[in-house]
Amino acid sequence: MLVYGDIETVETVGAKQAAVTGLLSKTFSMPPGIERHGVLVSAFIGTSELVQGIVDLEFQERGFDTLSEDHASGMECLSILAHAVDKSWCSGFGQLSPLPHAFFEKLNGFALSRSIRTKQVEGYTFYALYPETYLEAARASGLGANTQVIGIRSIGTGLSALVAAALGAPAPLTLRPAGHPFGREVKVDPSLTKSLTAQREKAFAIVDEGPGLSGSSFGAVADWLEEAGVSRDRIHFFPSHSGALGPQASARHRARWVSAPRHLVTMDDLLLRGSPPHRLENWMEDLLGPLDGPLEEISGGAWRTRRYSDESSWPPANIQQEKRKFLARAEGATWLVKFAGLGEAGERKLRMARQLHQAGFSPEPAGCRHGFLVERWHGGPNGLDRACIDRRSLVDQVGRYLGFRRRHFPALDHQGASLEALRPMAVYNAGQALGDAVAAALERSLADPSTLESRMRRICTDNRLQAWEWLVSGDKVIKADALDHSAAHDLIGHQDVTWDIAGAIVELDLSGEEASELCRTVRQESGCPVDQDLLAFMLPCYLAFQLGAHLMAADSLGEGPEANRLRRAAGRYGNLLQDHLNRLSRSEPLQEQEEVPAS
Repeated sequence: MLVYGDIETVETVGAKQAAVTGLLSKTFSMPPGIERHGVLVSAFIGTSELVQGIVDLEFQERGFDTLSEDHASGMECLSILAHAVDKSWCSGFGQLSPLPHAFFEKLNGFALSRSIRTKQVEGYTFYALYPETYLEAARASGLGANTQVIGIRSIGTGLSALVAAALGAPAPLTLRPAGHPFGREVKVDPSLTKSLTAQREKAFAIVDEGPGLSGSSFGAVADWLEEAGVSRDRIHFFPSHSGALGPQASARHRARWVSAPRHLVTMDDLLLRGSPPHRLENWMEDLLGPLDGPLEEISGGAWRTRRYSDESSWPPANIQQEKRKFLARAEGATWLVKFAGLGEAGERKLRMARQLHQAGFSPEPAGCRHGFLVERWHGGPNGLDRACIDRRSLVDQVGRYLGFRRRHFPALDHQGASLEALRPMAVYNAGQALGDAVAAALERSLADPSTLESRMRRICTDNRLQAWEWLVSGDKVIKADALDHSAAHDLIGHQDVTWDIAGAIVELDLSGEEASELCRTVRQESGCPVDQDLLAFMLPCYLAFQLGAHLMAADSLGEGPEANRLRRAAGRYGNLLQDHLNRLSRSEPLQEQEEVPAS
């Protein structure tokens, strides 16, 4: 199934330098504490992206990695900042190192006008990978200053600087494994290879997130070292999880991984079981005041136990993709503590949460602390899938909500899948799940994307309009989980508002008349008409994407109640897609959708 994708950002070196400098200036005007530390880490992540982009440019020009002047300056710059992060962390966020003049010389020494490409870093953005875990893993590793640290680009660029800082080792090197995802290789300047591997007593630390399906990025760097004469016992790995290599790993890589020294500290080790200044509950007390009790974990679909009395009525959940979340109670109030992303991602979502709440559309936000966003929790069995509300009022409120997003949250063109990408995704997913005949019918029915692309007006779409995502309070609905899903780890990203209108039609069982009224309300609220041709394109694409996403999530779980819920949901999307194509073949207008099952 075609489900996943990466959002790529293009910006100038000068813009990135200015952003980092602005964040660092902010830290020096802030009082000690976790909030200041979070801003410092944001500057570190921004610097990591800058260095990664610059070194990748060199790699593209040369076709191999070498320790150029820019490469060395960038990693030294990162190392200085890594030491500052380490000092802030180890001091319980009380100490902030003054940055030497050499840091700003190196930071601003790159050509300002050059454009660099970066992608969302999955670990920092989606999976609560905290860079400080690599500091602690390095300290516990037993390795010393005579270690050559190697970071795998992209996220490993910065993580390797943290490992080197904690070890007291020199500034690391960063390499870019390339080639087939399951068979990566590194290409390194032979003279650099020779100089790096000349010392027989030196240890090597390979740093990255993962491993994923094959672990071939870790494997490629280790292969290169072994082929250069480095014995296997001198090669250490710093991954982000303790699991084995994925099913696509080679036999050679699997055998080495099992016996190799691996060093890691998890987010749970660090933030839930660590020392008091570093615990998540302390960060929440910094924001909410003393907590009434310990944090309650509701990740992985566990939130449903708080809203449903009977497991048989649970909606499906892609539990492997859900972000970490907890409930915190302070002064009698309950708050949702959800990972929103490190760096700018969390602050951006906080700004959006405040705008949506002020307009009456979403829960009250309390703030953000180093990646975790805190919003008021609306408890009780009050989801739209379990409550009744006047349909006219519902359509009006959903229309005003989507119109508000359209008016206030514009997005850039490159921040979401193009129609040229959505069309083959829809056809492929339909073919895989429903057969070649359905795929062919869908392909015939979809308009030529080139005729519609210029009419797209991208916004930060909601992308998750299922009934259980709406909370009912009297005659009003509130949109929960309204911040993350157009910046999720999938190929959809930011779309035209017609993507969300299609989602509302499908998920809220809107009749043809209700769909028309929804479009009118969106137009009134946003001041722009709804493009009906785009909506006709988006509706089957939405169904095909949800079909593929739910089947893929079910397959990853194998068997069991959760997989069954996901497959039932996929079956519903598949039926709706076939019904839609049948109506088109009869040239019938959109009719009322079938009832949404509770699970």
